[in-house]
Amino acid sequence: MTTVSGWRGALAVYRNPRQLTILAMGFASGLPLALTGATLQVWLTESGVSLTDIGLFALVGFAYSLKFLWAPVLDRVPLPWLSAELGQRRSWLLVIAFLLTGAIALLGQTNPAVDPWRTALLAAAVAFLSASQDIVIDAYRIELLTKEEQAAGAAATQWGYRVAIIASGAGSLYLAEAFGWPRTYLVMASLLSVGLVAALFSSEPAHPAVYGSFIRMAVVEPFREFASRPRWLVILLFIVLYRLGDALSGGMANPFYVKIGFSKPEIASVAKVLGVVASMLGIAAGGAFAYRLGIARALVAAGVIHAAGNLAFVFQAYMGHDIHVLALTIFVENFTGGLVSAAFVGYLSTLCHPAFTATQFALFTSLTAVGRTLFASGAGWLAEQLGWPLFFAASAVAALPGIALAIALTGDAGGLQLFRRSSANPPKLPSSS
Repeated sequence: MTTVSGWRGALAVYRNPRQLTILAMGFASGLPLALTGATLQVWLTESGVSLTDIGLFALVGFAYSLKFLWAPVLDRVPLPWLSAELGQRRSWLLVIAFLLTGAIALLGQTNPAVDPWRTALLAAAVAFLSASQDIVIDAYRIELLTKEEQAAGAAATQWGYRVAIIASGAGSLYLAEAFGWPRTYLVMASLLSVGLVAALFSSEPAHPAVYGSFIRMAVVEPFREFASRPRWLVILLFIVLYRLGDALSGGMANPFYVKIGFSKPEIASVAKVLGVVASMLGIAAGGAFAYRLGIARALVAAGVIHAAGNLAFVFQAYMGHDIHVLALTIFVENFTGGLVSAAFVGYLSTLCHPAFTATQFALFTSLTAVGRTLFASGAGWLAEQLGWPLFFAASAVAALPGIALAIALTGDAGGLQLFRRSSANPPKLPSSS
C-alpha cells in the first residue's frame, strides 16, 4: 500500500496549477513547428513548388539550433514599462506572442505559387519568433517550478507540445481541405492565445537581479558560472552522449520499416496513432518516475530501460513484415523514449542557474541537438555495414557510455545527488560592475 500511495503522490504532481500553466504554454510552444515544417510542405506541394525549393525551406528551422545566440537578450534586457508591470518573462512572452500571431496569420495570406520568396521570408520570421518564444517559455517553466517538479514540468511541456503538433499537423490538413490555407493559418494563429492567457493568469517567477555590463552579465557570466562548477566538462560530455543510442536508432527507424516491407499506410496507422499515445504515456510516466525516485535515479533507470527498448528493433528485424510486432516495436520505442526524455529535460532544467536560466538552457538544448545531429548523420553508414539486427544491438550498446557517466557523476552511493552543485561552494555572482 505504501508503494501504491507513493506513486499516487508522484502522479499528484500533475494536479498542481503550475503544471497546468506549463501544459498550456507547451501547447503554444509546439504549435508553430508544423506550420513551417510538415504542414507547410503539403501546402507548397499543392501549390506546385519544386521539390528542390521545398527542401530548401527546411533551412528556416536553423533558428531552433541557434537560439542560444540571442537568448542572453531575452534573459537580461527588460522591455520598457512592460517588464516593470508584468515581469521579465511574461513581458517578453506577451510581445513575442503578438508578433508570432501576426507572422503566422501573414504567412497564411501568401501565395507560394506566385511569390515563394515572400512565403519563405515569413516562414523564417515565424521560426525565429517561435524559437524566441521557446527560450522564454523554457526559462519561465524552470523558474516557476521547484527542483523536484522539474521532470514533471518537462513532461507537461512535452504533452502540450505533442497535442499542438497534432493540431497544427493533422488538424491543419483537415481545416485546409474544408476552408483553405489562409483561414487555416488564421485559426492556428488564434490558438497561440492558449499559452499567453495561461501565463498572464499565472504569477511571474522569481528572477534574481544581477549587476554589471550587458556583455558581461548576459554573455560572459552564464558560461563562466557553469564552468566554475565541479566536473563541468564531464557534465557537458554527459549531455552530448546520454541519448547517443536514441540518436542512432531513431534516425534509422522509418527507413528500417520501409526496407523490411511495411507500406506507408501501415507505418502511418501504427506510428501516428499508437506511437503518439505511447510517447505521451512514457512522458507522463517519466515525470512521475523522476518525482518519485529523484532525477538522479530516474536518469540511470530510464537510460537502461530505453537502451533495452532498442532490442525491440532487433526482434522486429528477425520477424520481418509482421504488423503486430511493428505495433509492439513502435510502442516500446515511443514509451521508453518519452520516459527518458522527461527525465533528461528535467535534469537540464535543474542545471540552470536562476540568474541565467534562458541563456544556459538554450545552450544545453542546442548542445544536445548538435550531438544528436552529429551522431545520427553516420547512422545510415553504420546500418549498411552491420545489417539491421547488429545495428540496433549496437545502438543499445551506444547508450552505455551516457549511462556510465550518469553513474560516475552520482554524488553518493544511492545516486540521490547526481550532478548536485556543491553546497559548500555555491556559484558566485558579481555584486557590482
